[in-house]
Amino acid sequence: MISVAEARAQLFALIDPLGVETVPLRAAAGRVLARDVAATRTQPPFDASSMDGYAMRRAEVEPDAMFKVVGEAAAGHGFDGRIGPGQCVRIFTGAPVPDDADFVVIQEDVTRRGTLITLNRDMDTKDNIRPAGGDFSAGDVMHAPRRLTSTDIALLASMNIAQVPVTRRPTVAIMATGDELVMPGETPGPDQIIASNTFGLAAMLDAEGAQTRLLPIAKDTESALTTAFGLARGADLIITIGGASVGDHDLVAPVADALGMQQSFYKVAMRPGKPLMAGRLGDAAMIGLPGNPVSALVCGTIFVVPVVRAMLGLEAAAPAPLWATLAAPLPQNGPREHYMRASVGTDGLRAFDSQDSSLLSVLSRANALLVRAPHDPPRSIGETVPYLPL
Repeated sequence: MISVAEARAQLFALIDPLGVETVPLRAAAGRVLARDVAATRTQPPFDASSMDGYAMRRAEVEPDAMFKVVGEAAAGHGFDGRIGPGQCVRIFTGAPVPDDADFVVIQEDVTRRGTLITLNRDMDTKDNIRPAGGDFSAGDVMHAPRRLTSTDIALLASMNIAQVPVTRRPTVAIMATGDELVMPGETPGPDQIIASNTFGLAAMLDAEGAQTRLLPIAKDTESALTTAFGLARGADLIITIGGASVGDHDLVAPVADALGMQQSFYKVAMRPGKPLMAGRLGDAAMIGLPGNPVSALVCGTIFVVPVVRAMLGLEAAAPAPLWATLAAPLPQNGPREHYMRASVGTDGLRAFDSQDSSLLSVLSRANALLVRAPHDPPRSIGETVPYLPL
């Protein structure tokens, strides 16, 4: 068996970031920016008023001063005349500040009668002007790689970027194996159960930006598995679930080997998820996950999600742990790295009593995976421990 860190490193070695495609800005949210992009304009492109008020020369601003209103500037409609001594322009938020003005007095600080205004004695001394380029200037860069958020999309729009270079989304073929499985909605036989792992894993990877394909359930025969691998052709990543151990009915590895898989490793020193397999099959990376539901989804969190992120051009890195204090004691850990289903709340972090790798109900209630190193000593209430949020 190899360590979790070594397994993750070997998985990263199996893949490279995918190619670049250009998508409309409207379709770029959640995608990964693949190349740096530069602003094509300055924002704001002119000195702009930040308040409704009157634009004038600062040198003339003093309590009780009177000014004649000689025009108006609104957003999208600037004032193109001149402002002489003792004159001002009615201005609204977002409007260009006239060239002759360098101060905007807010409308609450004046008294107006017809075309004349009088400044109040107690005035705000702020100029209320947003300078040109105060947000960004033409040529300023948004750096790649980054997953584009809603605020990034707004910034790109303001930068006048209509087409965005993003990393192609990886196609992930997910294959459940086993005579015991039927699809949700079907009626299982007396010795069968409902396939759940593929749906949970697909939801997990779709949220990361992958394009997932759920293949038909492959029965425990060489011919069925060979057919299923054929249906996975064209995928960037093939995920098999179940059949990766060495029992009489575990045929995934020998069938994949017969099809030319170059195995990277088999078995990882972790709980749950020891029977993990990885390699390359043709043009695709391949990861063989354990069949137990919790094992499959925990391995999805620890290994598959980081691989998908790396394929998208993001940093090839382990999930970043958070830290919390224990709300209940823990016994000494065994020789494998343990990812315990846990709940973190205001009272701290508490592992569930049952850690059986078949219990999806426990995993569904968990919002954390408590991470324990091999041979981690007993832990007491109040000690700080690492966890991964779910």
